Amino acid sequence: MKHPRTIHTADGSSVTIRRRGIEFDLETRNALGETIATVVMSDVDFRALLAEMDEVAA
Repeated sequence: MKHPRTIHTADGSSVTIRRRGIEFDLETRNALGETIATVVMSDVDFRALLAEMDEVAA
């Protein structure tokens, strides 16, 4: 992932994913654009999260 990706939710919130060196930042914002939380994940944890999301969505 070379560029940040933002996912917008039905309630107007968003999650932005950014690569930060060997880690990933996941920033959640509410509908007003206020940052609610930022989570830093290792590459391994991020890939595990993606796999879990695929399982849930299937």
